[in-house]
Amino acid sequence: MNFCTLGRWVSRVSHQPARQKFQRTMASAGEGTSNVSSVKENQLASEKSPYLLQHANNPVHWYPWGDEAFAAARQENKLIFLSVGYSTCHWCHVMERESFENPEIAKIMNANFINIKVDREERPDVDRVYMTFVTWQENKKRFKESGVKIMEVLDRTSRLPAPGTTTIPGEEAVAKCFAQLSSSYERKFGGFSESPKFPQPSNFNFLFTYHALHPNRDDAKRGLEMALHTLTKMDRGGIHDHISRGFARYSTDERWHVPHFEKMLYDQSQLTVSYLDAFVASGKTRFADVVRDILTYVMRDLSHPCGGFYSAEDADSLPTADAKEKCEGAFCVWTHQEITELLPDPVKEGHEATLAKVFCHHYSVSKGGNVNPYQDPHDELKNKNVLIEHDTIEETGKEFGVDEEECKEALAKARQILYNRRQQRPRPHLDDKMVTSWNGMMLGAIARAGAVLEDETYIQRALKAAEFVMTYLYKDEKLLRAVYADTNNEISLGSCIEGFADDYAWIIRGFINLYEATLDTEWLKLAEKIQDKQNELFWDSKGNGYYMTQSGDESILLRIKEDQDGAEPSANSVSVGNLIRLRYLLGRSDYSTKAEAIFCLFSDRLNKIPIALPEMTTALLLHQKPPVQIILAGKNGSDSLKKMIKIIHSEAIPNRVILLADDNKDSFMYSRHSSLSRYHPVTNDETLAYVCQNFKCMLPVNTPDQLRDILRNRGESSRLKCK
Repeated sequence: MNFCTLGRWVSRVSHQPARQKFQRTMASAGEGTSNVSSVKENQLASEKSPYLLQHANNPVHWYPWGDEAFAAARQENKLIFLSVGYSTCHWCHVMERESFENPEIAKIMNANFINIKVDREERPDVDRVYMTFVTWQENKKRFKESGVKIMEVLDRTSRLPAPGTTTIPGEEAVAKCFAQLSSSYERKFGGFSESPKFPQPSNFNFLFTYHALHPNRDDAKRGLEMALHTLTKMDRGGIHDHISRGFARYSTDERWHVPHFEKMLYDQSQLTVSYLDAFVASGKTRFADVVRDILTYVMRDLSHPCGGFYSAEDADSLPTADAKEKCEGAFCVWTHQEITELLPDPVKEGHEATLAKVFCHHYSVSKGGNVNPYQDPHDELKNKNVLIEHDTIEETGKEFGVDEEECKEALAKARQILYNRRQQRPRPHLDDKMVTSWNGMMLGAIARAGAVLEDETYIQRALKAAEFVMTYLYKDEKLLRAVYADTNNEISLGSCIEGFADDYAWIIRGFINLYEATLDTEWLKLAEKIQDKQNELFWDSKGNGYYMTQSGDESILLRIKEDQDGAEPSANSVSVGNLIRLRYLLGRSDYSTKAEAIFCLFSDRLNKIPIALPEMTTALLLHQKPPVQIILAGKNGSDSLKKMIKIIHSEAIPNRVILLADDNKDSFMYSRHSSLSRYHPVTNDETLAYVCQNFKCMLPVNTPDQLRDILRNRGESSRLKCK
């Protein structure tokens, strides 16, 4: 069993009975005699993973995942007790306090099991394959026999339909995905469940893409409204950290108010893209402000000096420097008294209302706290306030007789004062592990932000992150899973775990985005090189699709292919989107063949419950529409070219293909697209733009306004038929 999951269950019931129940479960395996009182460190002490190091002083005799643990299990004839979690998980901390730090529980575990701790972010393959728990002592022979049968069943059920038995899903799958999202949509506060509520950026990606490709359809317009309303409510909610910026992992309630306070890099990355899409689709600057908000947090608090991105910040922290126990949200929440004392100045000179009064009104701060006790099972948030916007800035201004701009400035001043005070609090734990897939997500998101918001700072930060990947996470033409920062901020490789399919998929996507932002084909070359390596290492040549893991790891008994887009989209979903984009950028028809094979492999899922694979359904949308090819005949770096690129990135064209014709006949792009030789810059100071679709090109234009008009009025073209 995944005991991070069990930890969540334990914390929702009364603690002492739950602990007694856990002790009875362990005792049923046989009382042990181990003495754990003198244990200071276990076998985790030499690991690099922050999560494993957190458990190095548990009285449980933890092993890291590996041959030493397996040999001990065989030698002592014991079952393995597998506990999987991550270092910033609140409920994992609860499980540790209630069970793994308890000497009596540790005594039972040590006597009856070989105990293994796994960082699920370091070894996601272990987390997703090993999820079975039984009792060993009752009948060892029967268990061994059952184990063989279980593995046979798991192997059989993990296989997807054989090649050639299915066809590529059509528009019905797309329509069903929209219908399923629409039926699960919660209209009042947005989102696609009642509570708890997760951001689910893959859903936004589908809705924005569907609208961009079918802007005149009524259902697409409704989908756009669903996405924009949800993102607005999230922005105003407590899941958004209004003081230190960035977003927490999810909300415990339906209003996006009380979060679990850990902040994950993968959420910041995906939400950056979602809010960029919202800005492009709506033109509302508030969405662009949220993008800058997220990136301020990431570049300030989740960035290594060499360019990598850290994994997460913890939900729990010490409420005061001399406190003995951490509390959830202690770094983030406020009492009414604190805010009143910190913000005594008038909202503007001569005005009777104080900053505190305006701030408390706008962010719903009350004297007794604003957290529902049902969202606070441990009473850690009693009398505390989680900031959530009560009104718009304009409405708050009217309430206190100041104009919108004055109110905006006052709230910004108040937030800065509170931010400065917050920095004096004990900081939550930082997981400084730098995961390859999440670094790919983030560099791709920042590159796109730089292009859409015309901010060179973001593009330079994305370039620095890409160089970090190639320097530290790419060895012998393969990707590693993660690297770590030591106490001197030097990069450490740890156990050199090789990358998984999702690491390859997200780095490829990041490099494609970086190419689109810079038109530097070196990143496109690397995307192709890494794509070919992913095909070599992970492609199932017999059954199609990408396995999660490479072959050869005997500790992983099943090579699985994920069939669900969760907090992170599955590797096959991201990869099929990459293949479609690269097919047209590189002229690689074999990539299109692989994409179609993936659609066929997952056709049953896509036809029946596409809401489980919204990211893959988005890729299916792109496959069904012919690409919009935009050829720019000009000099890279020229002002005229930059202005044309600005227009392209300001429009919602998810199926676009950007090619540069700069008369460099020996370049990489010309070697892939011989037709580029037909397009020529007129002068060094002018760029001509050609927009082509369905093998038809419109007349070239040479001004940004003309290009915008063509892109907005090109109309809907008929979709490509599935082969």
